[in-house]
Amino acid sequence: MIRVLVAEDSPTTRQWLVSILRSDPEIEVVGEAKNGQEAVELTHNLRPHVVAMDIVMPVMDGFEATKRIMVATPTPIVIISNTVDVREVKVALKALKAGALTVGKKPGGPGTQDNDLESSIFVSTLKIMSQVKVVGHWADRSILKPDATPLAFLRKLPIGKKGGIVAIATSTGGPAALNKIFSELPGDFPAPILVVQHMAKGFMEGCATWLNENSNLRVKLGEEGEILAPGTVYMAGDDLQMGVSQHSTLHLTSADPILGFRPSGTYLFESVARAYGSSVLALVLTGMGSDGVAGLKSVKEAGGWIVAQDQDSSVVFGMPEEAIKSGQTDFVLPLGEIAPLMMEMIPAEVKK
Repeated sequence: MIRVLVAEDSPTTRQWLVSILRSDPEIEVVGEAKNGQEAVELTHNLRPHVVAMDIVMPVMDGFEATKRIMVATPTPIVIISNTVDVREVKVALKALKAGALTVGKKPGGPGTQDNDLESSIFVSTLKIMSQVKVVGHWADRSILKPDATPLAFLRKLPIGKKGGIVAIATSTGGPAALNKIFSELPGDFPAPILVVQHMAKGFMEGCATWLNENSNLRVKLGEEGEILAPGTVYMAGDDLQMGVSQHSTLHLTSADPILGFRPSGTYLFESVARAYGSSVLALVLTGMGSDGVAGLKSVKEAGGWIVAQDQDSSVVFGMPEEAIKSGQTDFVLPLGEIAPLMMEMIPAEVKK
């Protein structure tokens, strides 16, 4: 049985949500919270498999409750709301940054338009997210105590005529992790950064805008044929594979999905390995699944470096864990150490 906690301040809406969930024989509603503080306490006491969390609640809202749960009792959380438009990019990113796995709309009441469809999506989302292995959320730790990384003993990234390049693959928890890294890099970071971030369609442009507003780097959606520039982050757009040409230009294509992913981290890693060889730094950050792992073989064979985010700082440890299991990673690092490593590995002679 999938154990669900429902956090909703309206008694009528809470009763309706509980009735929808109890209609599924695979779900057991183990608790009901009428505010965020109760949600935090009941999650700790009842240990549900997943929490359906409203946003606007008295005492403590859903964002703050999510943050506290992810610190004290890491649990899959689905943010739901009808008061706040969950389709707004800023709302979705705030929820993901807090530690929620996804956001969704509350099902309407009995007799409302699309009620059956919305109820079905609500139930299936909770079922899927209940299976995700989550860990404590890094954003609320006052002090990160990373393992001592021997940066002084690192060899520099070998740089050819094209310079170096950073390629990143991430999924669940990625926007917040990227924000952390990019906010710690200088605007004149001397290499381009290419990112595959799995998100629902329609959110990528807003995600790029949000990241751009919060860092010294230029962050944008990639465009076909543009010349790669240092200090710039290029993010793959909706339903497009992103790679690079031999002439250091961006290439976007509708090539087939890889293991169901388009954009795919594997496509990106294989492409940069072909074009940049040993001058590649590949990062696998927090996320669900194993996208990108198959492409790491190309990076390793070309002589590039591979870094995976560690378990303690990942919201979901799926992608980094699979990268580590593949035996190809050079470093497994806390999120707080990744930006310093990126700056350390760029040769001094490339820094302008």
